[in-house]
Amino acid sequence: MSSPATAPPAPSNLKRIVAASLIGTTIEWYDFFLYGSAAALVFNKLFFPDSDPLVGTLLSFLTYAVGFAARPLGALVFGHYGDRLGRKKLLVLSLLLMGGATFAIGLLPTHATIGTAAPVLLTVLRLVQGFALGGEWGGAVLLVSEHGDARRRGFWASWPQTGAPAGQLLATGVLSLLTALLSDEAFGDWGWRIPFLLSGVLVIVGLWIRLSVDESPVFQQALERAEAKSAQDERTPLVSVLRYHWRDVLVAMGARMAENISYYVITAFILVYATTSADVSKQTALNAVLIASAVHFAVIPAWGALSDRIGRRPVYLLGAAGVGLWMFPFFALIDTGEFGSLLLAVTVGLVLHGAMYAPQAAFFSEMFATRMRYSGASIGAQFASVAAGAPAPLIATALLSDYDSSTPISLYVIAAAVLTVVAVAAGKETRHRDLAEVASGAGTAPAASRKEDARAR
Repeated sequence: MSSPATAPPAPSNLKRIVAASLIGTTIEWYDFFLYGSAAALVFNKLFFPDSDPLVGTLLSFLTYAVGFAARPLGALVFGHYGDRLGRKKLLVLSLLLMGGATFAIGLLPTHATIGTAAPVLLTVLRLVQGFALGGEWGGAVLLVSEHGDARRRGFWASWPQTGAPAGQLLATGVLSLLTALLSDEAFGDWGWRIPFLLSGVLVIVGLWIRLSVDESPVFQQALERAEAKSAQDERTPLVSVLRYHWRDVLVAMGARMAENISYYVITAFILVYATTSADVSKQTALNAVLIASAVHFAVIPAWGALSDRIGRRPVYLLGAAGVGLWMFPFFALIDTGEFGSLLLAVTVGLVLHGAMYAPQAAFFSEMFATRMRYSGASIGAQFASVAAGAPAPLIATALLSDYDSSTPISLYVIAAAVLTVVAVAAGKETRHRDLAEVASGAGTAPAASRKEDARAR
């Protein structure tokens, strides 16, 4: 019989926990994606006005990439304290940091007002965004994973993942509405600030919900065991991850490559490619991403549920292979300049991306022991983002500038897909692992986790 510490929560309680994680991740991703869309649409003119238009876009995407550079640092700091103090406290802090930085961007003077200080301040605030997001993802998915039961963990843990398309949907929707209602001049002068200032309201709502949930019972149980040890015996979570789970970290990093690169090519770079190479209007491109993001949101829980039935790896491999095969048709459809073809290209791309993103939360959570799970999952996910999502729009824009063709960009995404297929195929199936058993060193836990938790008892 399950102990009270490990028994699955009541359905109503689990749904509240899922809602808290989902709303929080939606707000965090809204803030992060809002910057990416603004970087493609207006930041090149507002903060880098002396550059050639395409060079200005490259510089704008460079500040966008800086946010990814800070994510590993956020993963290390939040992972360390999240494995020591708990998931909930760190999730509240990440939301405050992200919302504060986004609100400040909405108040930031442009290059025309303060000169070169404007892009410098923009870069600093982007670093804060990246730091906060680096700590957000791991805590949000673990809070749900550790509350739920193993039988439906893939489904429930996939809901925080829907925060990414929900945030994209919200950010793109607000921008699309503003660009439809305002002239280009008005949007460039002051309209772009509204979505950033809206973040302040969203953060208040998110904090209210997140403060109402309980800490993970699996973490509390592991913390009680650790407190029975002497302080001198306990290793830092980072040291334990690198000693016992380094292979899992490498698998997680490889798994992220196609997922991360394809997502930012499909949702961020497309705003550049469609408007410059396919002669599609900015509004049309935004509308396509908006509708496709709604479909993306809907299919993620379905892919998560499928991973509970057939395993994390088969679903993930399907998504990685599918994204690679879709790249040439993706750009061919956009090149037609027709809205229906553009919508089909983005929608299919995001559906295939969802097959990777949905099982990712449960897959990464199940790889690591409880007292190093926040660190391990965050490090694996966020360190990969530096090489994957961070430079993806930048590399894609540079390839387009150098070759004036989408072929090199397709090959770039295909190479990432091959790397992800190899990494996931090299990993172990985790679907049947019980996180409480991983925490206590019993049953299906990896041998490394059993050794580590044996030291904790």
